[in-house]
Amino acid sequence: MKRFAVGFAFCAALLVGACGGSGGADDGGDGAGAGADSGGARTINGIVVEAGAELAGANLAGADLSGAYLVGINLAGADLTGANLSGADLSGANFLDANLYQANLSGANLNIAYLHRADLVDADMSGADLSGADLSGTFLLNTNLRDANLTGADLSRSNRTTADFTGATMPDGTKYP
Repeated sequence: MKRFAVGFAFCAALLVGACGGSGGADDGGDGAGAGADSGGARTINGIVVEAGAELAGANLAGADLSGAYLVGINLAGADLTGANLSGADLSGANFLDANLYQANLSGANLNIAYLHRADLVDADMSGADLSGADLSGTFLLNTNLRDANLTGADLSRSNRTTADFTGATMPDGTKYP
């Protein structure tokens, strides 16, 4: 039922977008999209990016999604290399096998997000809320996790030998020195 609801919401959003949505606003062809304001739907390279969207395998490399409201979005296998997701609400998002190499996720809300086997090499996740997130099997080489909240997160089988956890709250609730 949940899958149907998400799919229905996504299709409805596409229909609204195709009909002009939001009072018939036009994106002007600049790729920024009519909903480029903080939190709304955004169109990046013809892809509608919004909360609950099914975007498995999408190419969003270099996209600016800072401050976006993308709760429950499915970005499994997506390419988000160098994307700016700072301050975005990505709680409950699916990043299974996603490429987030050099992505900016500073201050992002990734509460209960699924990041299993994601590539987070050289990513900035400073100050991010990763409480309850599944980071099992992730690549966290040179990843900035300063002051991040990892309470209850699963870091099993992750490669984090060169990650910076300075000031972070670890899965067991303790502060990293």
